[in-house]
Amino acid sequence: MQVSIKTLFLLLCIAILAGCSSAPLSGNTGKWAGHKESGQASYYADKFQNRKTASGQLYKANLKTAAHRTLPFGTKVRVTNVKNGKSVVVRINDRGPFVRGRIIDLSRSAFSSIGNTRDGLINVRIEVLR
Repeated sequence: MQVSIKTLFLLLCIAILAGCSSAPLSGNTGKWAGHKESGQASYYADKFQNRKTASGQLYKANLKTAAHRTLPFGTKVRVTNVKNGKSVVVRINDRGPFVRGRIIDLSRSAFSSIGNTRDGLINVRIEVLR
């Protein structure tokens, strides 16, 4: 059986596009359950209100959402402020932060429920929930 170069090229393009697709909003978080990290959390600036996130959803400062570099969209994460012990559960719907030392970027609402936004950054522990 002989396959044309056009057919091989088309199959290669499809394979590449499939590999570049993002995880679905209700991605399987089972393999991530219990995953923990420690580092700094920041929060979204007001200028991002109503802008599209990497998942395609609009950023809303009043919702409990967050950005993480690798966790699947839709993953629920408990974020705990290590200084005061307060925690909040957020849903991952964006990518980032891309600043060394920062592990999660919280919505303003999520950040203010565990820390003071005047601080800008807080030290946190995160744990992926089932």
